[in-house]
Amino acid sequence: MSSTSRQLKKNHWIRRIDWKLVAILALFAIISVSIIHSAMGGGQYSANFSIRQILYYVFGGIIAGLIMLISPKKLMKYTYLLYFILCIGLFILIIIPETPFTPIINGAKSWYKFGPISIQPSEFMKVVLILVLAKLISKHNQFTFNRTIETDFKLLFKIIGVSIIPMGLILLQNDLGTTLVICAIIVGVIIVSGISWRILAPLFIAMFVLGSSIILSIIYKPSLIENVLGIKTYQLGRISSWLDPYTYSSGDGYHLTESLKAIGSGQLFGKGFNHGEVYIPENHTDFIFSVIGEEFGFIGSVILLLVYLALIFHLIRLASKIEMPFSKLFIIGYVALILFHVLQNIGMTIQLLPITGIPLPFISYGGSSLWSLMCGVGVLLSITYHQPKQYAPSTSTEQQSLART
Repeated sequence: MSSTSRQLKKNHWIRRIDWKLVAILALFAIISVSIIHSAMGGGQYSANFSIRQILYYVFGGIIAGLIMLISPKKLMKYTYLLYFILCIGLFILIIIPETPFTPIINGAKSWYKFGPISIQPSEFMKVVLILVLAKLISKHNQFTFNRTIETDFKLLFKIIGVSIIPMGLILLQNDLGTTLVICAIIVGVIIVSGISWRILAPLFIAMFVLGSSIILSIIYKPSLIENVLGIKTYQLGRISSWLDPYTYSSGDGYHLTESLKAIGSGQLFGKGFNHGEVYIPENHTDFIFSVIGEEFGFIGSVILLLVYLALIFHLIRLASKIEMPFSKLFIIGYVALILFHVLQNIGMTIQLLPITGIPLPFISYGGSSLWSLMCGVGVLLSITYHQPKQYAPSTSTEQQSLART
């Protein structure tokens, strides 16, 4: 094979990688490491979390690269096995007592701890559940030749059936935030599943009424919610502190009042990099947007939102081009995951939504959260990498040279 032919094959391989997605992720990595480094300026940390975040990104990139090499069809084949393994991992966390290997952190027993590394199975379950739902829906639609209300109900019950197990296990771990993320994923996937709106419209209306009733009950009759639904008192306190944070500023509302103070003090252009003054405990994790708002102001916050918008627009555009239903459904589910994370995390820092333990995707510090997202990125890269027709060399000269070899 000539050097020219080898170069053509090399270019063909390179062109199959979704470089736009890689560039967006590289931008997220730069923002994340920089903001985490700045968040450490208050002196509340002894460890260098920005260096750790770099290592997490490097390892996450390796994971994504390895998954990229696996075709979507093979990923689809092993989806249920991954689902079963993670369900077992979630179940073990519930039944075994607290140990150094399975510690309780912030009131939740959701981690396996291996020395300095903590693995949270529920984070990986988000991505695996998207894979499961994508496979389930695509297979159902493939073998349903005449769609009826009955077949749509059957699909809906299948979706609920595979989702309710991990949701229940995660909720038993006292992790309400991740449970809400899974609900958002389910809603996002159901919307594009092909189920008739004669079923979905009443379902979503009922969900809205139920959610509104729960919030009103928390405000006016909290004892009813505790007795009927078993929701913990501290979780109810989050709702009360969300509605009136300054009344609870010394307790449940402390993080929110400080977050509002930090973001408000940033004004239009912010105080400048590494010039944050408002103290927010653990601000490198769930409240990292407060650091961005204080140091870079409204302009910096909007720029970050535009980066997220670029990611979501790119993925939706990709979904519109992909023909394989499994891949298309996975992309939509992943968009729902990212969109809910962003809306919930930013919303809770500016009092639009109640506070939950949901990180800002690709920005907040954390190994399990970032690695799970990078697993999803690996699937996205696999989808484009294994589309030879779309990324094959286009010129006749290249095709002739490859044919001669």
